[in-house]
Amino acid sequence: MPSKKREFPSSTGEKLAARLDLPDGEIRGCALFAHCFTCSKDILAAKRIAANLSRLGIAVFRFDFTGLGSSEGEFANTSFTSNVADLVAAANHMRQTIEAPILLIGHSLGGAAVLSAAHEIPEVKGVVTIAAPADAEHVLDNFRGDLETIEREGSAEVTLAARKFRIGKAFVDAARQTNLLDRLPNLKASLMVMHSPVDDTVGIDNATRIFMAAKHPKSFVSLDKADHLLTKPEDAEFAAQVIAGWASRFLPKEQPQGVEPIEHVRVSETRQSKFQNTVQAGVHRFFADEPASVGGAESGPSPYDLLSAALGACTSMTLRMYADHKKLDLGAVTVDVSHDKVHAKDCAECTDEHKAKGGKIDRFERVITIEGDVEPNLAAKVEEIANKCPVHRTLESSSKIVTRID
Repeated sequence: MPSKKREFPSSTGEKLAARLDLPDGEIRGCALFAHCFTCSKDILAAKRIAANLSRLGIAVFRFDFTGLGSSEGEFANTSFTSNVADLVAAANHMRQTIEAPILLIGHSLGGAAVLSAAHEIPEVKGVVTIAAPADAEHVLDNFRGDLETIEREGSAEVTLAARKFRIGKAFVDAARQTNLLDRLPNLKASLMVMHSPVDDTVGIDNATRIFMAAKHPKSFVSLDKADHLLTKPEDAEFAAQVIAGWASRFLPKEQPQGVEPIEHVRVSETRQSKFQNTVQAGVHRFFADEPASVGGAESGPSPYDLLSAALGACTSMTLRMYADHKKLDLGAVTVDVSHDKVHAKDCAECTDEHKAKGGKIDRFERVITIEGDVEPNLAAKVEEIANKCPVHRTLESSSKIVTRID
C-alpha cells in the first residue's frame, strides 16, 4: 500500500498534514477518514482500515485536524463546527487532486463529524461511524470540571488521555449548539454504525440513538469486547475487514490491473506489519502474512499456505474437469493439504532420486474426500487423475526461477 504525505489548507487557511494511502492498482473509489477527539491520523484503527480498503482499490485520505498531530493551528481555537469544515475542505482537496470521496469513516467525535459533513459532500454513498457519540456535547464529559474556568476565562488547559490540551469557549459553545440527530433522517448515504457494548468512553446508547434516527439503508455492527480506541489489533482488524466488505457495494466493477490486463501476480509490502503483503492476481486482491508465532499479524495465509492452496485447488478443478468430460456422477470434492519438511531418508513415499539429495525435503500430504459413495475402482482413478493436475506436476518436477532487479 503506497502511502504519500500530503498537505492542504484548512477552512481557515492553516496547513493540515495528511496521508494518502493508495492501492497498488487502479483507484476504484476514495474514502475520507476522520480521527477521534485529540487523536491523530496515524492511530491503529485508521491504519488497519486504510490497508483493508486499499486492497479493494480504494484510496484512503486521512488527516490531522487543526492543532493536532503535524497540522498547523491552535487546538484551542477549534470547535466541532471547524472540524466539520476541515472535513469538507479535505473532500474539496480530494475532488481537485484525486476524486471526491464516496465513503466517509469517522472514529468517536470524528464519527459525529462525518455524519454532519456528509450533507455537504454530494458524492458520498456510504458513511461509517465507529464509537461515535450521538451529540457533539458528549465530548464535554471529558472535562466537565474545567467548564467553569473555560466559561470564565475563555479557555483552559485540560488533561485528556494523559496529555494536556487547551480548550476554548468556541469549542464548548459549538458542541452545545450542534444537533446531529435532527439532520440524520435527511442523510442521502447508506449508514453503518459500529460500536462496542462495553465502550466506557462513549456508551452503546449513543449507537442506538444514531441508528434509530437514521432512515434505511442502515446497518449496525457490534464490536464485541473492544475498547473505545480499538487498541487491540484484532479489534481494529475486525472493524477494518467489515468496513471493507460493506464498502465494496459502492464500487464500480473491478477491472484488470492497469490499462491492459496483466498475467503475472504482484506482491507488495503494506508496511503495516512486519510481514503483511498485498497480493494482486488479476482482479483479485488479498493479504499474505505469517502467523503471530513468528512475528506476523495473521492477516492472510502464509506463503506455504498459498502453495498448499494452489495444490488443493488444482486437484479439485482437475477432478471436476475429468468427471464432466467422462460424464461421471462425482460428488462434491474436498481436498485437505498439509505441508511439512522431512528428512529424505525418513520419507517412505520418496523416490530414490529424492533420497539421494539428502537433507530435508518438502512433503505435501493430500487427502481427497468425495461426497457420497465412491466405488473402489473409481477411487483408484481419482488418485491417478489427481496426480496429473498441473500444480502437482510442477511441485514434483524441477523448476527454474529467473530473477530480475528493476
